[in-house]
Amino acid sequence: QVQLEESGGGLVQAGGSLRLSCAASGRTLSMYDMAWFRQAPGKEREFVAQIRWSGDSTYYGDSVKGRFTISRDNAKNTVYLQMNSLKPEDTAVYYCAARTRGPPLRVASSGQYDYWGQGTQVTVSS
Repeated sequence: QVQLEESGGGLVQAGGSLRLSCAASGRTLSMYDMAWFRQAPGKEREFVAQIRWSGDSTYYGDSVKGRFTISRDNAKNTVYLQMNSLKPEDTAVYYCAARTRGPPLRVASSGQYDYWGQGTQVTVSS
């Protein structure tokens, strides 16, 4: 099975940028479709973005579309989330998740992902 570890979280002012990284170990990353989710205090876990195992297809939640970009480098076993134009409502713990590659193409349900990292805190101040 694959182990996931997120990094890159922190405190940033509104309008700023952060890049999160998710490093995979144990299995080659190219076996997995990858996603980012987030969870704010008192709220349900929310889908942020997904990228197909090959990197040729991405999918975003409506609240981050146009501001966030998911990418991956299978040679480095790492997935990234570039977050621009951050807003206070983006404050949450961000989780990296993996599911064995395959259909359907777009999967936004957290229950469909088998492996999770421990999360990294992102705080956006107003």
